[in-house]
Amino acid sequence: MALSAPVPICPKVPLPVELLCQFDVPGPRYTSYPTADRFVEAFDAEAYAQALCKRREAGAEAPPLSLYVHIPFCESLCYYCACNKIVTRHRERGRQYLAYLAREVQLQVAQLGRSTTVSQLHLGGGSPTFLDDAELGELMALLHRSFVFAPGGERSIEIDPRTVDAQRLASLAALGFNRLSFGVQDFDPGVQKAVHRIQPASQVFALMDKARALGFESINVDLIYGLPRQNDTSFGRTLAQIRDLRPDRIALYGYAHLPERFKPQRRIAADELPDAATRVRMLAAAIERLTEAGYVYIGMDHFALPDDPLAMAKREGRLHRDFQGYGVRPEGDLVALGVSGIGRVGATYSQNAKTLDDYYDLLDQGRLPVVRGLALSRDDLLRRAVIMALMCRGRVDFNAMGEAYAVDFRRYFATEFAALGPLVAQGLVRLSDHDLVVTEQGWFLVRAVAMVFDRYCRENRARFSRVV
Repeated sequence: MALSAPVPICPKVPLPVELLCQFDVPGPRYTSYPTADRFVEAFDAEAYAQALCKRREAGAEAPPLSLYVHIPFCESLCYYCACNKIVTRHRERGRQYLAYLAREVQLQVAQLGRSTTVSQLHLGGGSPTFLDDAELGELMALLHRSFVFAPGGERSIEIDPRTVDAQRLASLAALGFNRLSFGVQDFDPGVQKAVHRIQPASQVFALMDKARALGFESINVDLIYGLPRQNDTSFGRTLAQIRDLRPDRIALYGYAHLPERFKPQRRIAADELPDAATRVRMLAAAIERLTEAGYVYIGMDHFALPDDPLAMAKREGRLHRDFQGYGVRPEGDLVALGVSGIGRVGATYSQNAKTLDDYYDLLDQGRLPVVRGLALSRDDLLRRAVIMALMCRGRVDFNAMGEAYAVDFRRYFATEFAALGPLVAQGLVRLSDHDLVVTEQGWFLVRAVAMVFDRYCRENRARFSRVV
């Protein structure tokens, strides 16, 4: 389906705090649709293998392929973290994990074929830099033996600044990584102490200088608002330091306090968390100050400098969204390697076993470690297209979408059109006979707009992070 033209969305004035508070409710981040909570065990390793075989049979017509490798280990526990991780100082566990990754790669390649071209690679965690340079080199050699990497493709890795120095950054560059993501979260010492993640700002600034000197193409910094002991003043200081640091990209996430689901969060004192109004003010201040500093507001929680490929993709209507957030690559397939990894192949999603014991056990049996997933229905595919058009381009063309999926769009979504009424009245969207457009103000709340077309989100919404 041809992409609709992007809507030029560059918010200048944040929404009133009262309106943002109205939408401060749980909702999906839409790195996929349907979201991972809809996956079922009936979609198993055999179903996933069939999806891989279909991709192989498509040959040159298969869409681009990305790889995600999950490294679950961390040296220390960050109390806010909701990632699948294993906190350990036993370095030998990394080498054992690499041996099992090699088994999984062998099983994946047996279905995909050894000549499969990869356009993008991302290492996430946990902390990928838990692995030492030799182990990361071993992993990259394994991947290069098993896949064909397209020239000029993205090779990105998440960095815990506490685990790297200038020499390690040079080693990462030598291994072929061209994009880095630094986990900063907040520079305030009191906040860092409250979340058990001490890393002086001077350390991050020094690493940023070295990374630039080494020629990394793009450097991202992760921030979190809503952490314990944060307030308007302290977060304002962090924003000022970030503007001085001037990374190419910024990912600004709202902290989701779900201690009933994530055990480490039980160490956070709930009475030290900022209230909803403070969270909203911090978000509004971040958007205002970062855009004033020259950053393009990509959407939701992403910012980029104007000359970064992400900002250019936003201007040209080429944004896409997947399990890594906003990206620039054409929509394609994603093979996820490692414990808990979530992939997308064709009209399917799949997830590997979430615990190391289960992951290792399945590989010991010579089986792909997929334990659940989903084969998308026709309705799922249509709604995914609508939601991704909203999330990435801020516009849905009814005629183009209807033709692509052979439906009368307004009739098919009659219930959803009725639900859009309050959003239209509040100036968050514009509705015409031929399209739906997210306004400048509505772009702050694009997740809430997308939720209108999500037929699952009314069920157990509390599982998700908050929209604001």
